[in-house]
Amino acid sequence: MTSRTFKLVALFAVAAIVWAAWQLRPASYPEWSENDLAVLKSMSLTALPPLPDDPSNAVADDPRAATMGQQLFNDPRMSANGLISCATCHQAIRNFTDGLPQGQALGTAARNTPSIAGTAYSPWQYWDGRRDSQWSQALSPLEDANEHGVDRTQVVEFVASDPGYREQYEALFGELDAAAVNATFANIGKAIAAFERTVMPGRSRFDDYVDDLAAGGAGEAFLEADEAQGLQLFIGEANCTQCHNGPLLTNNEFHNTGVINFPGQLPDKGRADGVREVLANEFNCKGAYNDDPARTCAELEFVRTGPDLLGAFKTPSLRNLENTQPYMHKGQLADLAAVLEHYNNAPDAMIGHNEAKPLGLSSRELRQLEAFLGSLAAPVKIGH
Repeated sequence: MTSRTFKLVALFAVAAIVWAAWQLRPASYPEWSENDLAVLKSMSLTALPPLPDDPSNAVADDPRAATMGQQLFNDPRMSANGLISCATCHQAIRNFTDGLPQGQALGTAARNTPSIAGTAYSPWQYWDGRRDSQWSQALSPLEDANEHGVDRTQVVEFVASDPGYREQYEALFGELDAAAVNATFANIGKAIAAFERTVMPGRSRFDDYVDDLAAGGAGEAFLEADEAQGLQLFIGEANCTQCHNGPLLTNNEFHNTGVINFPGQLPDKGRADGVREVLANEFNCKGAYNDDPARTCAELEFVRTGPDLLGAFKTPSLRNLENTQPYMHKGQLADLAAVLEHYNNAPDAMIGHNEAKPLGLSSRELRQLEAFLGSLAAPVKIGH
């Protein structure tokens, strides 16, 4: 080895040691500007407004409907084999997800099971937004051959023939007319939705941190320094709040972020198909089964359409991520580290245009972002 080569090797070795030391240096708590604090306060559950009314569902906030809906949600008898309930895929122990890439019931669902926590705040349901209310969404799995595998007539006959359900139904909706299949089926969905409206994200250490900052504290009792640094990246350089904003950390909009499919699967058109389906659905806001006589349907009337929706999916809430992996619309990414690596690289989309841009974050910064996301963990709560 020549003297020059030796010096170069030594220089690179020193640089590597310095880089490693920099990566491993202890994190310090960030200082927040007034603008930063305003953003943080807007993300705290303390800022979550009261549950919005659902005029399309006359029993949305009736405790009797929520009781009936919770029973239906957990009842496997509304399925072709008597074994599948809503809770099969929406498991409370997993924050109302199932831990699988794609839901498994009678068959394999088309997409990953999203949590229902806080979905009463969203104008759109499902990854592609193909339903525009919780109650219309609740009806769809019942008639899906891969999920419950029954039809609406069977559902109505089941409720009509069960004395307990029939009594509860008639206390809420009046005499049960089994011949009025669609109206009765819609009412059953409205009872399930009344329960789902009570499923909400719980407060996390992040919320306590922000509220302590807002009260003039330092917040150090609630977040570690690396978690706080990850939060600073989240609202800053990582640009996460472009989509994950507000107290539920979602804008409830649809974006193509270039997530690839599993090998052998065709590209998923996402919202491009979902918007067509919601406009055609007989149980949508403009349909005959909306309890609001005014049919106030601004979301449908001004719904966004066009080619930019190809491959776009609904922004999921980042609340209560713990124990809900794998992530993305088909469970393509196994854990949060894989999700962050995906956004750091922003690969080309298989279909449509990837809206995300490469972040260029270091491995330390990615770890800090992941640490912050862990601070959002909290048990989902049931009940207003």
